[in-house]
Amino acid sequence: MPAEAAAAAESVFPQLEALLPHVQKPIQYVGGELNSTVKPWESCDVRWALMYPDAYEVGLPNQGVMILYEVLNEQEGVLAERTYSVWPDLEALMREHGVPQFTVDSHRPVKAFDVLGLSFSTELGYTNMLTALDLAGIPLESKDRTVDDPIVLAGGHAAFNPEPIADFIDAAIIGDGEQAVLDMTEIIRRWKAEGQPGGREEVLFRLAKTGSVYIPAFYDVEYLPDGRIARVVPNKSGVPWRVSKHTVMDLDEWPYPKQPLVPLAETVHERMSVEIFRGCTRGCRFCQAGMITRPVRERSITGIGEMVDKGLKATGFEEVGLLSLSSADHSEIGDIAKGLADRYEEDKIGLSLPSTRVDAFNVDLANELTRNGRRSGLTFAPEGGSERMRKVINKMVSEEDLIRTVATAYGNGWRQVKLYFMCGLPTETDDDVLQIADMAMNVIAKGREVSRSNDIRCTVSIGGFVPKPHTPFQWAPQLSAEETDARLEKLRDKIRGDKKYGRSIGFRYHDGKPGIVEGLLSRGDRRIGAVIRAVYDDGGRFDGWREHFSYDRWMSCADKALAPFGVDVDWYTTRERTYEEVLPWDHLDSGLDKDWLWEDWQDALDETEVEDCRWTPCFDCGVCPQMDTAIQIGPTGKKLLPLTVKNAAPAPSGHAH
Repeated sequence: MPAEAAAAAESVFPQLEALLPHVQKPIQYVGGELNSTVKPWESCDVRWALMYPDAYEVGLPNQGVMILYEVLNEQEGVLAERTYSVWPDLEALMREHGVPQFTVDSHRPVKAFDVLGLSFSTELGYTNMLTALDLAGIPLESKDRTVDDPIVLAGGHAAFNPEPIADFIDAAIIGDGEQAVLDMTEIIRRWKAEGQPGGREEVLFRLAKTGSVYIPAFYDVEYLPDGRIARVVPNKSGVPWRVSKHTVMDLDEWPYPKQPLVPLAETVHERMSVEIFRGCTRGCRFCQAGMITRPVRERSITGIGEMVDKGLKATGFEEVGLLSLSSADHSEIGDIAKGLADRYEEDKIGLSLPSTRVDAFNVDLANELTRNGRRSGLTFAPEGGSERMRKVINKMVSEEDLIRTVATAYGNGWRQVKLYFMCGLPTETDDDVLQIADMAMNVIAKGREVSRSNDIRCTVSIGGFVPKPHTPFQWAPQLSAEETDARLEKLRDKIRGDKKYGRSIGFRYHDGKPGIVEGLLSRGDRRIGAVIRAVYDDGGRFDGWREHFSYDRWMSCADKALAPFGVDVDWYTTRERTYEEVLPWDHLDSGLDKDWLWEDWQDALDETEVEDCRWTPCFDCGVCPQMDTAIQIGPTGKKLLPLTVKNAAPAPSGHAH
């Protein structure tokens, strides 16, 4: 290894340490968490810096980053370290003292790595990416980078439309990352071993040729006079017209994380999590996560049991989160919950399901989940206030279902229920939203009746709807911030004005402004890059945090940056798209057939419901044949038995310690 390369990778901790007494929560920057990995730099030939572009407390528990960190570090000759966004207090000091963006594992400069992989679960992290690039000394725009800069790679759900950040990233991976990062590592390793022939462009070309890594620089976007896209076309021979998503089949072969990280500072989730299945075919039309992660792939009951066992031993956590988009839909969820509750009864390990569908809830399951833990509130997501609205969004839950479920919960000792809805859904009227109040009042009335007590609560939580790419609502107009706020105000007044039940109903909602910015970024094209850059230059950071978010900054930057193109924020957000329009992400293949999505959009407008294809014949969404995948579900018929015989002889180790 050349001396200058080794010097470039030296720890910056001595310089950083002097700054830490002057910032809030310095513990988040020191690293050394339980189960973190530090490998010798010299013994590795491909080096990844993995970033969740938000604060440590949000980024550390992120499953995606944790999984890739472990998958990469298990490989011979490969190392992966983590970096997170630094708060503005430390950013200012780092700029003043010349300390670059660093990894928390060994405080090496991010610029010294081969790849900087960013995982975006929300588009509001884009300005944080620019902050990190700038602090790292990496040119903000990919066209200005040289062979000495890392490959800047985007992944995560927001990467299914990476066009707004196309100027700033070198590559994007859409879909599951586990196998994808290993394939990418091999290509980079071979190119480095050959002496980096053809420089940066050559390694990006080798990645593009695989058909499963998107390199924005190899595509040109042509526009029509009215601002719409005419076409997206490769500008280099050998580059595919469309890039496909990655799908990992057989989750039991990928039992990660095996050694979950234990945070040093307080984080948003203090628990060990196991993903029990991936994908969802319920077909909720607003839900991007459900659409882009098809097909359903279940982890087996025995696979889950082993992961929980290893994870608890490795971490010492006292709660296990069973993660997925709709955890109670696992074909063996009852046996999983009972098996885990039985096994950890003595240890008082609590179990949690992050969200429960109204029609998948039963009191047996709920009792298993709370047997060893505390009985906290239950959360249900009817999403739409009226029966009509729920047909439009294909959320097939009737008010009777909800009332029956809630009655069961209140009758079995629960005192708190949280209901989650959306405002601004396609075709929605004021009346649809006001029916949320009626539903909440009916819930309280039923709760008082079955519990024979007035001491019960129902919290109504409302989010603004943002249309997302690769969903049937990708063509839908978004409700303006003003209309969203006006609608929610009427709802708030109706709840507060009710003498009988109003005091028992909590009401939480977000104003419509962040949703408009998210909508601009989620359905934007490459012209939005200028807006992101302008917001960053104006000091925009941590846009997902209410106290740092500035709607006025986004709007004034957008007005200036978009004026030369003859389009504006409304053009991207509140405008309805037609079937003929080329959408910015049409060349990125999520497996979903565009005609199927359009038909589902028409079904929504006709208020027609569609069944879950997991239990009914296929509806030809296109994913299984196109991606050469299939739905993988149980039941396996196995039970969750104790895994290891206590005091069994240890297995012989393959090497001496």
